[in-house]
Amino acid sequence: MYNFDFAKPSTIADAVKAMSEEDAQALGGGQTLIPTLKQRLAAPSTLVSLTGIPEMQGICMDDAGRLCIGGATTHATVAAEGAAHYPALAAMASHIGDPAVRNRGTLGGSLANNDPSACYPAAVLASGATVVTNAREIAADDYFQGMFTTALDEGEIITEVKFPVPEAANYQKFVQPASRFALVGVFVAKYADGVRVAVTGASEDGVFRWSEAEEALSSDFSAGALDGLSVDASTMIGDLHGTPEYRAHLVSVMTRRAVAAC
Repeated sequence: MYNFDFAKPSTIADAVKAMSEEDAQALGGGQTLIPTLKQRLAAPSTLVSLTGIPEMQGICMDDAGRLCIGGATTHATVAAEGAAHYPALAAMASHIGDPAVRNRGTLGGSLANNDPSACYPAAVLASGATVVTNAREIAADDYFQGMFTTALDEGEIITEVKFPVPEAANYQKFVQPASRFALVGVFVAKYADGVRVAVTGASEDGVFRWSEAEEALSSDFSAGALDGLSVDASTMIGDLHGTPEYRAHLVSVMTRRAVAAC
């Protein structure tokens, strides 16, 4: 690692101030950042830990019936405390990584990194959630802007995410066994005004909505409604774990499974 200073603010205001320093880097659970530092691929002047800010932790329901989760809330907390309000989201969180990852990794850290194979981006996009920062609120459809790319400005911090709770939802993940990331993951969420389907792990552009499946399922919420539908393999990731065609096939398979499990 390179040498760096370490700050652990106790309020969002102090965190924003610390992040204004040149080359400062926010630190959530560190599940991605710490390995990056160890490989000397990043050299922040200051690491600003967000794990000691009470106002960025915890889960509650707001007056609009949305499940509100603090940006510094761990996957394990979402799994344990979110089950009563949004079972599909809690179940997804309970299968992220291993126990060490779930007890250190945070919702905000996952979304800020926007790994193309991470689980939370699919849940946020499928839920039509709102990402709240220290400066503004960002709709999920506007937040994700490509692989490892988001709408966040420099120094902007995710303080909370607001999830509209669907009538029915399910997440299905085909696990890459070494990393436990999604080789392909599909989150399906059914609302009164339609169905949203978000796919992670598959596309070269990161998480995306499968609009054809959404249209079909909004008319007929059954696995059979997906007959004959497929995603374009030319935009899928190809690597040693699977060809683009294989991932495209898995998208259809996992979407069917998610619908059947709702």
